[in-house]
Amino acid sequence: MSKLSGLYFITDSKLSKQGIVADVQQAIEAGCRIVQYREKEKSTAEMVTEAKEIAALCREHDVLFLVNNDVDVALAVDADGVHLGQQDMPIAIARKLLEGGKIIGVTVHNLEEALQAEKQGADYVSVSPIFETKTKPDAGKPAGIELIKEVKEGAKLPIVAIGGINEGNVQLVLEAGADSVAVISAIVCSNNPGQAAKRMVEKIEGRK
Repeated sequence: MSKLSGLYFITDSKLSKQGIVADVQQAIEAGCRIVQYREKEKSTAEMVTEAKEIAALCREHDVLFLVNNDVDVALAVDADGVHLGQQDMPIAIARKLLEGGKIIGVTVHNLEEALQAEKQGADYVSVSPIFETKTKPDAGKPAGIELIKEVKEGAKLPIVAIGGINEGNVQLVLEAGADSVAVISAIVCSNNPGQAAKRMVEKIEGRK
């Protein structure tokens, strides 16, 4: 099984009910294969402290650990890579700063952006947003599962689907061709994040 597959959990300190480290711990125990540390409000020093703790958890369980946007934090904690948005650092510069073998993912909103990311050397693309999401207000208009199919057919990179994905619609996303499913609120807003993550993992792995 490719490392860029399965449940991809993204932290959100604003939505978390129990703290993001506890969220990550439960997601990993449920079978999550990728964790992305996403933090927009804290200082670099605070981020490094949190990210270091999460990185240790991920290494212990052989789970990929990525940092959203911040290459400095990724370097400081020896993360497995970074995830970049369209307005973030160019892939070429991030690749120079990171050591060889690190993973670089890029958020894309259409096939053109996906092909550009592929040409520039991205390791995967995150197709966004598939459904309506309140986690990221500036995510844009939902693209639907047709975008997954379009990118799957036109590009050769692994596809992570994100945006409003939950237990009720995850099957549609998988059938459209997503390699991995990124989830935030469906897990962290649950009264039992561990059980919510486990149910998502079971649905994702049930296709195999």
